[in-house]
Amino acid sequence: MTDTRALAATALADIALRGASLREAMERHAGKLPDPRDRALLMALLSEGARWWLRFDPALDRLLAQPLRRKEPQVHALLVLGLVQLEILELSDYAAVAATVEATRALKRPRLAGLVNAVLRRWQRERGELLALLDANPSTRHAHPAWLADAIARDWPDQAEAVLAADNREPPLMLRANRRRTTREALLERLRLHGQAAEPHPWLADAVVLPHSGDVTRLPGFAEGLFAVQDGAAQAAADLLDARPGQRVLDACAAPGGKACHLLERNELDLTALDSDPARLRRIGQNLERLGLRADLRAGDASAAEAWWDGRPYDRILIDAPCSATGVLRRRPDVRLHRRASDIDALAALQQRILAALWPLLKPGGRLVYATCSLLRAENETAVQALLWSAPDARALPFTLPAGQAAAVGWQILPGDGDLDGMYYAVLEKR
Repeated sequence: MTDTRALAATALADIALRGASLREAMERHAGKLPDPRDRALLMALLSEGARWWLRFDPALDRLLAQPLRRKEPQVHALLVLGLVQLEILELSDYAAVAATVEATRALKRPRLAGLVNAVLRRWQRERGELLALLDANPSTRHAHPAWLADAIARDWPDQAEAVLAADNREPPLMLRANRRRTTREALLERLRLHGQAAEPHPWLADAVVLPHSGDVTRLPGFAEGLFAVQDGAAQAAADLLDARPGQRVLDACAAPGGKACHLLERNELDLTALDSDPARLRRIGQNLERLGLRADLRAGDASAAEAWWDGRPYDRILIDAPCSATGVLRRRPDVRLHRRASDIDALAALQQRILAALWPLLKPGGRLVYATCSLLRAENETAVQALLWSAPDARALPFTLPAGQAAAVGWQILPGDGDLDGMYYAVLEKR
């Protein structure tokens, strides 16, 4: 039998120390656990291990005479998971310590079992003092890289502490009812009949909210394509784009296709879904097929339209730009381990190139929605202002949403606003 904690330690070492994504790690390892309860535990350990790595990884430097990161990365990751079980998952002290020590043996490191036991016991004895030291620094208090904590404090000084805290709270599971195959009311009724505490979102017309995440493929209606998983912040894109039946629409940087599918669920459209990665384009196709939708899938670089554009302008363009993903850390906790401060300038330059390349493809009177799941102004207002300065036929349309706040241009939803992910939107019209 596979030891779930040992498997989690192997996967977490890959995520935190070797750059693997949480999704890749789950896909690689979950199949080794036939019991759904073990798979759920693996997901909890990996999610919370990635979320809190930057808190408990430094703590081990105070608990170990010699660091284990390089020589024994799996045991180091297992110790982080031991602290996560004690402090975050709140397992009983005895069970957490005993299971973690046993996992050391499952990793074929029996000689380190005594060390693992001693480290976790020392944490329990010195817990108050160690937590106070970690809490004294915003980076270790909230388990964010220092550069990101500083950037959020710079861009959102009044909300910074709330943003960092929101990134570490469990988000609700949000579904989007597929209007082509059901109604939100019918979906709610079916979910409730199967024991799900499903509620309608208060202001998003297609959104259904469940309090906890889980295996969505086991929810009633998934196989029939009655719904998709999509956070409410992302569902706002369809309302802002305001596409009308029969219009020619471009969804640039479209993978995995959630926004394109939402647009097609609302109206019959001539929609092109563009992405530069053929593998990600196949994921869009899979999502379209499950939901019973059709689009023109096209591989291409959004910043180099001449290579794929057929010369016919679009009524609507949606740019869900490649970004730092700093607004979705509560759902993608591994991003905080992989993103670097040096990435931001390169991303901002790419975003401005995409905007400049796609603006000429929009019809006069047409509408372009620019979106990112970033909190950083350099990727949001700055990119849109650059287009407004360079394109005299572009104007920003004013709008508000029930969650979030006005930015210098557009609208910013911060993580936790209305219990949504962080998302930026700007709506531009061609004069």
